[in-house]
Parts: sequence; C-alpha cells; structure tokens
Amino acid sequence: MMLAAISFPPIAEVLNWRPIAFSGTAFMFNKIAVLTLASAAITLVLFGLAGRRAQLVPRGVQNVVEAGVDFVRSTIVLDVMGPEGLSWLPWLVGMFFFILFNNLFEVVPFIQMPATARTSVTIPLAVISYVTFLAVGIKRQGFAGYFRSALVPRGVPGVLLILLVPIEFLSTFLVRPFALAVRLFGNMLAGHLLLITFAVISEALFVKSIALVALPLPAAMLVVVTGYEIFVGFLQAFIFTILTAVYIGEAMGVAGH
Repeated sequence: MMLAAISFPPIAEVLNWRPIAFSGTAFMFNKIAVLTLASAAITLVLFGLAGRRAQLVPRGVQNVVEAGVDFVRSTIVLDVMGPEGLSWLPWLVGMFFFILFNNLFEVVPFIQMPATARTSVTIPLAVISYVTFLAVGIKRQGFAGYFRSALVPRGVPGVLLILLVPIEFLSTFLVRPFALAVRLFGNMLAGHLLLITFAVISEALFVKSIALVALPLPAAMLVVVTGYEIFVGFLQAFIFTILTAVYIGEAMGVAGH
C-alpha cells in the first residue's frame, strides 16, 4: 500500500524541457542547449586557465588538464593511431572533455541532467565524427582508394565480395554513426532514469514515515548508483573518443599500428 502511493514523474517530464527562448522555432533554446554551451565553455576556460598559469611543476587546474591530456594521448592516440595520430590529439582531447562535462551534469545538484541523454546532442557529435573520418580517408587515400580499402577486405576471394562489400558498406558508413549516437544516448538516459527511480523511492519512503529511516536501502542505492554514473560518464566519454580515433586511424591507414 505504501509503495503504491509512490508517484513517478512521466517520461515526458524527464525528457521534454520547456523552451527558454525562440519557442516554436528551429532555434528553440532550452536547458539541454544551456548545458551543451556550458560544457563547451567549461572546456575552453579550463584549458585557457591551464595554459595561462603553466608551471614547470603542474598544480591545480594545470595538473588536472595535463593528466587528462596525458590520458588521451597514451591510452587513445598512441595506442590506437600511433605517433602519426598525435596531430589529432587537441581535437580528441577537446571531444573527450566536452562529452565528459555533458555526462557529469547528471550528478551536479540542481542540474541533474546529462545533456548527452538527448539525441539532439549525440547525433551531431556522431555526424561530426562521421564526416571527419570520411574527409580524412578521402584526403589521405583519394576517393576511389578510400572506398576500395574500406569496402574490399584484403585477401578475400572474389566470390565472397558479393556478400562482404554490402556488409562492409552497412557497417562502415551506416552502422558506425548510428552506433556512436545511440550508445552514448542510451547509456546516459538509462542511468538518468535509474537515478530518478531511486531518488523518488527514497523521498517517498523517508517522507512517509520516520520509522523507515531504519530501512535506508533505496537511499544507499541512490548513493551507489550516483557513484556508478560518475564512472559511466567517464567511460562513455572514453568509448566515444576512442572509437572516433579508431575510425580516423583506419581512414589514415594507421589504426592499430
């Protein structure tokens, strides 16, 4: 009976935000747009402060930024693309931090919404990655050479190409951008809904009866899930960035070297 009284917000209330400006137009501005711009601004300010206050022995903001850059450099760029991919380090570092800040807004009090839980954010990110690796491949290998290397696996008998070429086309040029967008969106939305669930249950139990303080399982789970979502935020930023590096590396012909 007690649990039956718990009222969960409708999914539309979680996902649809009232417009702040330009309502009813293609340029409608809402909370998600604010968070996306804030993530970009935080990334720029963070690196700007680290660059202006650079010291031989890094401290504070510079230490955080250098740790992030070194992480992307060693675990993404060098491992996936090799030394030839170092020219892409600034772009990939910016992408990693931008996505990370969008993800971590999920656990910031009074914000509690990851901008990446909306396809309006993840789809443009996936399109940017898609256009980038296409442009790199065509510039590096030429139009015909790039599509031949992407669609025709080496050493495969000609008879099998009838099956493999359409599969490679779907995998490389259709599934990749779709998977990039949906993976990030799906993971962040699922975590957001999970946090909402435990938050609503915790509030209902504690408000319903003070005796339920002795049964803090939902509140404890809320704390655990919050910590887990911070980890997921880092993980999803890493996965999106490393997959982008893989695709660019393949287009360059250096992935895995």
